Amino acid sequence: MSNPFEQILEPLDPKQPLKKFFNLSKLEDVRYARLPFSIRILLEAAIRNCDEFLVKKGDVENILNWKVMQHKNVEVPFKPARVILQDFTGVPAVVDFAAMRDAVKKLGGDPEKINPICPADLVIDHSIQVDFNRQSDSLQKNQDLEFERNKERFEFLKWGSRAFKNLRIIPPGSGIIHQVNLEYLARVVMDQDGYYYPDSVVGTDSHTTMIDGLGVLGWGVGGIEAEAVMLGQPISMVLPEVVGYKLVGNPQPLVTSTDIVLTITKHLRQVGVVGKFVEFFGPGVAQLSIADRATIANMCPEYGATAAYFPVDEISIGYLIQTGRDKEKVTCTKRYLEAVGMLRDFKNSSQDPDFTQVVELDLHTVVPCCSGPKRPQDKVAVSDMKKDFEASLGAKQGFKGFQIAPDRHSSIVKFNFEGCDFELAHGSVVIAAITSCTNTSNPSVMLGAGLLAKKAVEAGLTVKPYIKTSLSPGSGVVTYYLRESGVMPYLSQLGFDVVGYGCMTCIGNSGPLPESVVEAITQGDLVAVGVLSGNRNFEGRVHPNTRANYLASPPLVIAYAIAGTIRIDFEKEPLGINASGKKIFLKDIWPTRNEIQAVERQFVIPGMFKEVYEKIETVNKSWNALDAPSDKLYTWNPKSTYIKSPPFFDGLTLALQTPKTIEDAYALLSFGDSVTTDHISPAGNIARNSPAARYLTSRGLTPREFNSYGSRRGNDAVMARGTFANIRLVNKFIDKQGPQTIHFPSGEVLDVFDAAERYKQAGHPLIVLAGKEYGAGSSRDWAAKGPFLLGVKAVLAESYERIHRSNLVGMGVIPLQYLPGENAGTLGLTGRERYTIIIPEKLKPQMNVQIKLDTGKTFHAIMRFDTDVELTYFHNGGILNYMIRKMAS
Repeated sequence: MSNPFEQILEPLDPKQPLKKFFNLSKLEDVRYARLPFSIRILLEAAIRNCDEFLVKKGDVENILNWKVMQHKNVEVPFKPARVILQDFTGVPAVVDFAAMRDAVKKLGGDPEKINPICPADLVIDHSIQVDFNRQSDSLQKNQDLEFERNKERFEFLKWGSRAFKNLRIIPPGSGIIHQVNLEYLARVVMDQDGYYYPDSVVGTDSHTTMIDGLGVLGWGVGGIEAEAVMLGQPISMVLPEVVGYKLVGNPQPLVTSTDIVLTITKHLRQVGVVGKFVEFFGPGVAQLSIADRATIANMCPEYGATAAYFPVDEISIGYLIQTGRDKEKVTCTKRYLEAVGMLRDFKNSSQDPDFTQVVELDLHTVVPCCSGPKRPQDKVAVSDMKKDFEASLGAKQGFKGFQIAPDRHSSIVKFNFEGCDFELAHGSVVIAAITSCTNTSNPSVMLGAGLLAKKAVEAGLTVKPYIKTSLSPGSGVVTYYLRESGVMPYLSQLGFDVVGYGCMTCIGNSGPLPESVVEAITQGDLVAVGVLSGNRNFEGRVHPNTRANYLASPPLVIAYAIAGTIRIDFEKEPLGINASGKKIFLKDIWPTRNEIQAVERQFVIPGMFKEVYEKIETVNKSWNALDAPSDKLYTWNPKSTYIKSPPFFDGLTLALQTPKTIEDAYALLSFGDSVTTDHISPAGNIARNSPAARYLTSRGLTPREFNSYGSRRGNDAVMARGTFANIRLVNKFIDKQGPQTIHFPSGEVLDVFDAAERYKQAGHPLIVLAGKEYGAGSSRDWAAKGPFLLGVKAVLAESYERIHRSNLVGMGVIPLQYLPGENAGTLGLTGRERYTIIIPEKLKPQMNVQIKLDTGKTFHAIMRFDTDVELTYFHNGGILNYMIRKMAS
């Protein structure tokens, strides 16, 4: 069927009549000019893709009538322009595609129908680890080890790039996915198949939202949902409310973009923006660079919103030129945005659209701060860090407590490192990492760190040699301008050599600490500290031996590294004493904003971006040398411990199975609030005493060869054993932290995987009990796939993080939610009961279902299938089963 909106289709340039766009300004509907700019992008996509099948005229009307319909829980489809993946989530996606081809063939269909329709880029950035640091050749050594560990995975990805159309691989060593997206991949306006339209993207990483800072609407989705989008399915979403976040005033001279984003994160957590879009406006936005805006948008998952959108303005256009984009394309971009009413002037309040609600921040009120010790939303002013940490030491175990006995707060452990004697105490810094796209994409904070390092070295300050320092830029451009501006030698002198181009410490790839340091921490049961310029600091994520982890700007990372402790008041205590006996305070070496801006203007230039990105796909010689098959069907190697055909589609038939009541299920685990996807499916080290380690050992591997859980996501046997394997897991059935639970029929305490296997062998279904914000954190599809493989049929929680709920739906696991005001406590649930969940024949979105206990008690919960499309997926046993049946038939 032809598009019913063809009457507003016209050429952007009369000289190029074959290149057209849907001119939304010609809708002649007064509602359009009042829509938030983010909603205008949803509207354009609906109009352009309107076929009265996947996208209907009624959907267009619902979006256009957003002011009314935002409160009606109405479902709308959205077809993003692109998909972006990183390798930890990209490998399992390509594994799924390969397995789906096999399944379609078995069902008599054409396997090549399993092929990305929507353009997809996969950036390999999650595999490199900080194995070597403080050496001039650390970068090369880490990259060599990355290839040694991951050769099999990389060969598989190279096969995928050949076997599937529309899948481009950005090789390892190129940078971090979101920074590469910002500096290179993002178009802002697409020029594709004869049409101009707004760039938009969904990604298999929750921090995909970083691109919102450039005016490209994007957010993270589960890997399962991303696969469906790649195969041409629209995302089915509830039309979101849009919170207008008004920025006014100017930041104080010593404040960084990191301080601003940590302040906004805490503020919006208090406002409550889960499931909503946030759109920034007001004259304060014009004071922020694109890098500043991208930093704020990057941490959108930490404040809980779906997207954190900055509409395109003249500063955005200037950024495209600064980063070496084609000038003719930039001209077309601006012309298109002006034509459709999507170019913003933040100083012109008459352009302000309608919002669901408006909240405001005066940038002048922001002060230097960090966040921690266990959550990114727990902001602490730098001036309060010392007393806040000391208060946390004795506080009850929790997000702000370690429950250390008062008589042990001053404990000191002596140790020897490389022939010298040192001391560790509670609050000692043992990891200091300038890492993560959140900050390394921002020249102002990176150059600020470099200038602070220069002044520190010149003042005679040093960093203790046992502290694991590292610098992992998000792209080669960063190294380029740090080197050209002359600050790199000073960073190296303080131990901040470039160790790799990837996420590294931010995702837990921090590598090992020196043995003597680990022994000292263990001996004294010390609360050692990691300080990083990342976006997440959940317990057990950064490193198993750093119980406290603080997010900070790159200059503050260096400052705390020099101090060697978090227990310092920078205003009253010196960073250190130089060889002349002079006390050096932080204020003595902190660079001014004018200093930083002068260096940035001189050294961050378009030529750098062009030089780095022109050769990004070919510069890695190790990648170029990889040999990979070109067959359309993948030949699975039964000896592989990295890549394995998953069991998700075993026994799949074209006929649908009727969903059945879940009878007499046991609770595998019982959790409190804020259980993250890191708790459910850790990405970091594989503990030597874990079920995954036992499996790998049985396959002939040594602990040195285990690699990380994240790198093993192409092997379901490892990942099932790694589910709920986080060493900091707090299960209410057990009186200590650890990845164990009670197998109730026997009363034995077992590793979670082993308990699940016992239940499965006996034919018992399982559920998981949880509190608020279940599944917060990374958009990790294995946090749904893993429980599915353990036999978990449903999760019962007070609330869910958006992406994780979607992932559970995608795997056919039922997300149940307590009724408002109810939870395990109010209902008197111990978790030791057996649960029967009544699944009626006719299901409706968000319907209440009855749950019966073996004690005779009954209660109701909400079945969180939020749309009719999600119910369709459930009837199929998950979204991938649905796609296979669709392609096979």
